Amino acid sequence: MIKNISKSEVLVLKDQVSYQQGQVVSKTLAQNNSLSITLFAFDKDEEISTHESGGDAFVTCLDGVGKITIDGIPYELHEGESIVMPKNHPHAVYGKEQFKMLLVVVF
Repeated sequence: MIKNISKSEVLVLKDQVSYQQGQVVSKTLAQNNSLSITLFAFDKDEEISTHESGGDAFVTCLDGVGKITIDGIPYELHEGESIVMPKNHPHAVYGKEQFKMLLVVVF
């Protein structure tokens, strides 16, 4: 079930989560055993450190510029660009500037 977001209304996803100084802000839209959908807003220089996930993680940049590191290889993501972080591979996310992303994890 989709939660924390208006239904039957045209939305701009990047407007559904706000930047906060010195923080990574997240807003979960759906979560169950098969799927997780979360919006994130990273302040500049904030990060989620290296970790692994039990599902493939599909990231779409909604605003700003982020650095996605997968297996030690950095990728720069700009608005409108996407990347998949494969399950069970170490990855990290860093806000090179303020950065918003949509994360969809499929388990």
